[in-house]
Amino acid sequence: MIIGIGIDIVQVKRMDRWLKNIPLLKRYFHAQELILASSRKNSEAQTLAARFAAKEAFVKALGTGFVKIALKDIMVFNRENGKPDIQLFGTAKKAFEESGADKVHISLTHEKENAIAMIMLERV
Repeated sequence: MIIGIGIDIVQVKRMDRWLKNIPLLKRYFHAQELILASSRKNSEAQTLAARFAAKEAFVKALGTGFVKIALKDIMVFNRENGKPDIQLFGTAKKAFEESGADKVHISLTHEKENAIAMIMLERV
């Protein structure tokens, strides 16, 4: 059963600006996301834009917005085969558990100017 669906778009140039503000990045991104992005020098802003869009899409799927959820408690990563996935900590994990969902489906895409993420929460 579908519990919620969320979608979001982020302009890559927004992340280009954020790359100059390390405290802001540390506030919104999990440490592992920042390590991954910094390893992708040619697409660092795109990587962060896709992950930020996923965080926005996740809270939209929950139907809560960012109320009582720390963004860095939502970590977007790629499995060995490249498939994106999400790991939740603290406030985000608690909100997810309270939603009644037990599975997260995630899709990311980006091109030169924009990154888009779609999240579907499911109860299996």
